[in-house]
Amino acid sequence: MGGETFEIATFKSSYPKLSAHPVGQWIPNIYKDRISIFTSGGQYETKNLRAMLSDGSASGTPHIKLSVWDAPDLSRPTFKDATNHKFKPASVGEWFGPSWSTHWFKVQITVPHELLEKELLELHWDANNEGMVWTEDGNPLQGLTGGGERVEWILPEKFRDGKEHMIYIEMACNGMFGNAPGGDSIQPPDPNKYFQLSKADIVAVNVEARHLYIDMWEIGDAAREFPTDSWEQHKAMKVANDVIDAFELGSQDSILKGRKIAQEYLGKHASSAKVYDSGTEPIVYGVGHCHIDTCWLWPWAETKRKVARSWSNQCDLMDRYPEHIFTCSQAQQYKWLKQYYPYVFDRVKAKVKKGTFQPVGGSWVEHDTNMPSGESLVRQFVYGQRFFESNFGERCKTFWLPDTFGYSSQLPQLCRLAGMTRFFTQKLSWNNINKFPHTTFNWVSLDGSQVICHMAPAETYTAEANFGDVRRSVTQHKSMDQDNTSLLVFGKGDGGGGPTWEHLEKLRRCRGMSDTVGLLPRVHLGEGVEDFFDRLEKKASNGLDFVTWYGELYFELHRGTYTTQANNKRNNRKSEIMLHDIEQLAALASIKSDFKYPKKEIDDMWEGVLLCQFHDCLPGSSIEMCYDDSDELYAKVFKTGEKILKDLSSFLGVQEVTTLSPRENLVAFNTMPWHRREIISTGNNQAGVACGEGNLLNIKTFKISETPEVTVNEVRSGVFVLQNEQLTVEVEGGSIRSLYDRKADREIVAKGGKANQLVIFDDKPLYWQAWDVEAYHLDSRKELSSGPTKISQSDAHQVSVVTETKISEKSWIKTYISLSAAFKGQQSYVEMHSEVEWQESMKFLKVEFPVDVRNTEASYETQFGIVRRPTHYNTTWDMAKFEVCCHKFADLSEHGYGVSILNDSKYGFATCGNLMRLSLLRAPKAPDAHADMGRHHIRWAILPHQGELGSTTVRTAYNFNNPLKLVQCQESVTPATFSNPIKLTGNPSLILDTIKRGEDDEDVSRGELSKGKGKSVILRVYDSLGGTSKGTIETTLDVKKAWKTNILEDDEEELKIEKGKLGITLRPFEVATFRLQL
Repeated sequence: MGGETFEIATFKSSYPKLSAHPVGQWIPNIYKDRISIFTSGGQYETKNLRAMLSDGSASGTPHIKLSVWDAPDLSRPTFKDATNHKFKPASVGEWFGPSWSTHWFKVQITVPHELLEKELLELHWDANNEGMVWTEDGNPLQGLTGGGERVEWILPEKFRDGKEHMIYIEMACNGMFGNAPGGDSIQPPDPNKYFQLSKADIVAVNVEARHLYIDMWEIGDAAREFPTDSWEQHKAMKVANDVIDAFELGSQDSILKGRKIAQEYLGKHASSAKVYDSGTEPIVYGVGHCHIDTCWLWPWAETKRKVARSWSNQCDLMDRYPEHIFTCSQAQQYKWLKQYYPYVFDRVKAKVKKGTFQPVGGSWVEHDTNMPSGESLVRQFVYGQRFFESNFGERCKTFWLPDTFGYSSQLPQLCRLAGMTRFFTQKLSWNNINKFPHTTFNWVSLDGSQVICHMAPAETYTAEANFGDVRRSVTQHKSMDQDNTSLLVFGKGDGGGGPTWEHLEKLRRCRGMSDTVGLLPRVHLGEGVEDFFDRLEKKASNGLDFVTWYGELYFELHRGTYTTQANNKRNNRKSEIMLHDIEQLAALASIKSDFKYPKKEIDDMWEGVLLCQFHDCLPGSSIEMCYDDSDELYAKVFKTGEKILKDLSSFLGVQEVTTLSPRENLVAFNTMPWHRREIISTGNNQAGVACGEGNLLNIKTFKISETPEVTVNEVRSGVFVLQNEQLTVEVEGGSIRSLYDRKADREIVAKGGKANQLVIFDDKPLYWQAWDVEAYHLDSRKELSSGPTKISQSDAHQVSVVTETKISEKSWIKTYISLSAAFKGQQSYVEMHSEVEWQESMKFLKVEFPVDVRNTEASYETQFGIVRRPTHYNTTWDMAKFEVCCHKFADLSEHGYGVSILNDSKYGFATCGNLMRLSLLRAPKAPDAHADMGRHHIRWAILPHQGELGSTTVRTAYNFNNPLKLVQCQESVTPATFSNPIKLTGNPSLILDTIKRGEDDEDVSRGELSKGKGKSVILRVYDSLGGTSKGTIETTLDVKKAWKTNILEDDEEELKIEKGKLGITLRPFEVATFRLQL
């Protein structure tokens, strides 16, 4: 051992002894800016990479021949209609318009000989507006956006024969975001915009140069956005500059050399779907998406075309990019596509079957969730899920609302009842006061139901698939301690479009970069939304306890949408009530007799109402054209409903009372499911007392006693006192200076306060006029001074005073304050009815009620329940709720006593300390310059009550919104004949909200899904106050079986029914659906 010798290899250095020349350090900002210059337009675009993106082009005759037919009167004719007309010659450079007009182009294409063998040939068409490419025989192929975006259409192989081929292009004279003047897209549209056809060229694309362009885009982003203290940033800068140094104008070899250099940073598969096959673990999952507002800065008619344009684009991209998975919601848009573009619908259907086009959401539209009734939210899911199941074979599992303005507290429960366990949004990232603290979490409903919620940390649903979007998917992720994965939802949106080829190419480079140099989160394409949520659910099933958020996801922005477009909101409330009545009466009539349940008409009505609940329609944030459309649709809904009600009245044996009708056999028409006792006017200043249960109530004569039951007196000049057995109301100057509860022996109006005081505010939000009201508007409060008050009614059953208040030279409000005779054991209330002429600009009208009640929380009716919100500003989270949404009532109660404010068509409210404030009207000027202008009729009421908030308020609010209607019945008809065969007894907090027929009953079904046997009745019951509630469903119907179902009417649990009685127990705020099989 020992003594061995080893040869050690020595490094032979060629390091020079003498310095050859000075070498300076790069100046980072200069070399970074150089990268942008290499790919940008401007003074160098004929010398940089852009100059080599094309391998040749051709335009004008004989290669491109254009002719046009101008559709008349802003019509949107079909292909068949348009192509039957005579076309006139057209040329590049011509202008077309006005706004919203349609122009059909016949495009005759002959590829020149020198371009026939080029790798990729495209037609580049840019008219700075939207368009659709059609085949010669009438198949829509692809949408065009204009303005430099999505202007290319790939020429088919058959066009490479040197012969003339023909296509059509349908030009829509609107941009992606409508027709706003100038650069502010939310301003009212300019009706006289014209668009210039600036380009119609055949272009041979230099494919490798285009790839290098995308390479440099992403490497340049890395150089600009990676931390300057990272080697990855310096490497990006070096590689990008090496590419630029290698470039020689006109040399294809230099393009190929540049691509080879780029691979040092992006890897060798960065322009191929193979880049996603690296086997490395991604944490960002990219999903293509195209958010199309069903109406907004354009009308519904344009949306129908946007859907076809956008979704045909995606089908085309799926054929070229195997990793492209695209998701889209809104059953209404799929139905439009099926109706008007069956060729595109068939393409979509084939992609759905393949798994690359994935329907999501489960709802009819991406609806507002604040203002629709509980039953409307149910029907969004019923109609949505039934459409998806009947057309694509399965229901959606993920609720999808990326752009809606806040999320009400019962949505998780309704999602679970509609077969969905997940929810996606991102809108709360727009909060302008507090930052929402979670990315992935369990969202818990009022009843305890939960869904997994994910809010994209890139904080957009229209990501441009940039380097920064991928990076923000981690840097802005707020739930990394529990799960580090996220969705990146990318694609042009709002006005449609969806992902482009650039988006898909950029994401390939991002993945290649992550696998090659790292630092950028690893993004993956090829899996859908359901795959992403499946992984989250699996983690939860395996014990991962996601953080929770209980109750509403309140949106700290767009608070003005509870009030804007008052007429539209009124139509929503009235149509919901009408549908409730029709379904109840038609269900009972179709069971008792051969009356045909009008399913088609009910479906058409519901689909119209659900469409109008879209999140830019019902909230009031669309252009005027959209409200012309919704007014027309509501008119159709009401006309259909009135005809059905007339048919039902004939079945019931009753008819409307007219001024000429004899006052005989009068009864009150009722659709509420409980006992009612109310005064009802019978005409000629006479009244009766309607009393009982069922659809027709007996009317007894109102007895006039020696001591009047309700009085009004002017006790001193300008001061009026209205009084019944329970309440004393003192009115001065149009406001209530005193409201005294005689039974409870207490004053309701706060000391020195004035209830029913009209106030007006300056209303100039930071930007979004129709959407927003900012906290600072409260600083501009101004009381409106009223004119003289007069007695307007002094009947034995009801008294009223009226006050007219001048708002401005153009606007006024006439307010009636009324008090009716009180009934023993039934709480009396003070009712207000106002008629308003509203011609203001950027003002906000409200009515205030300072009450002598103290609580740190107020209660507001929401769908199927109550939401409690702070009355103080302790934290910024509390203060952010300075304007909130309520339905039929808001309530402020302390131990033993409270006050409820009822309304018949309003949704905006605030409670600050003891000051309750109902929002009446706004006057924004964008995007509808005439929003809310005109005449309005509004009802509200003050309902004091002993005890805390209870069933008195809930039921009175229902009654207030569903007033009894005077009808005349045939002599042979008695109210007892129409006692309701279904009753709900037990805890008064239980509400029997809906009675309808089963969707798939054999005599009702329209055949979209398999029919069930026999007849059934569906009942929707909920606990309204937040306690475990027991009750009994009692029926005289011959019920064979009873089931508890979900809201889609799938049987889940068979229940025991004995002698027509079915005992039920609901947990707090539970929504329960029961099916009675007859």
